[in-house]
Amino acid sequence: MTAADLLLRAQSLRAQRTPFVLATVVRAQKPTSAKAGDRALVLPDGTLDGFVGGTCAESTVRMEGLRLLTTGESTLLRITPSPASDEDGVVTVTNPCLSGGALDIFMEAMIPATLLYVFGDAPVARALARVGEAAGYDMVATTDPAQAVPADAGAVVVASHGRDEEAVLAAAVRAGVPYVALVASRKRGAAVLADAGLTADQVRTPAGLDIGARSAPDVAVSILAEIIGTRTRVAPAPAQLAPPVASALDPVCGMAVAVSASSLQAEHDGRTWYFCGTGCRDAFVDDPGRYGA
Repeated sequence: MTAADLLLRAQSLRAQRTPFVLATVVRAQKPTSAKAGDRALVLPDGTLDGFVGGTCAESTVRMEGLRLLTTGESTLLRITPSPASDEDGVVTVTNPCLSGGALDIFMEAMIPATLLYVFGDAPVARALARVGEAAGYDMVATTDPAQAVPADAGAVVVASHGRDEEAVLAAAVRAGVPYVALVASRKRGAAVLADAGLTADQVRTPAGLDIGARSAPDVAVSILAEIIGTRTRVAPAPAQLAPPVASALDPVCGMAVAVSASSLQAEHDGRTWYFCGTGCRDAFVDDPGRYGA
């Protein structure tokens, strides 16, 4: 995969709202097969597209990339063949499989922005679409009640002045959206929830914080503030983040290896063993008993 192909692949993943980590070699100390500027993408399933070194380096990059997908952070990864002292802002991993050189790799987590789904064409709906976009949210604004609520929506706000409210609210609740709200008066909102068989624990109404909002833009700001506050209190990790990655120790060299379909592995005595590289896997397959299997 060429550098241009890799960047096109990254653009496609962003368009699909698929989280990934962009790994870029920023320093390569000989002897290593990687060079400064080499790049790879780490996907949530452990797939690694591109090149950042041999299989042992790839194993370390995969493991760190999957970890970053659970936090949304970025970091500088240093892979060395011998123990090295830690530095602020650097994750140092000792990889005994390296051929003698060292690698510094910048690992940049690319996590989709929170998706805010707004249903309706009321002034508040239009204002919320503008405010949300300015705040960096991915916005979906629609007046079509049949349009599916995206599976990774972080918030759904209904502001349609009584049109198709129940169906959209119910769909958002069924989808498990963390924040679902209805723009309505307290009295009318309670009646809508009762008709839809929903509760105040599932749908917030009136939508937004009580900040004395009067105009549609004011209400939009109050709703966005409530979304931010709810996300901070209830769901500090965005829904787009991956679940924590499981790891296993390579029985040959003792390195931590990601447990994923893309990791090198071998079956023995009804158990799956994971390896940092082909050398360790081949050594294990030749004599499993030597490594405690």
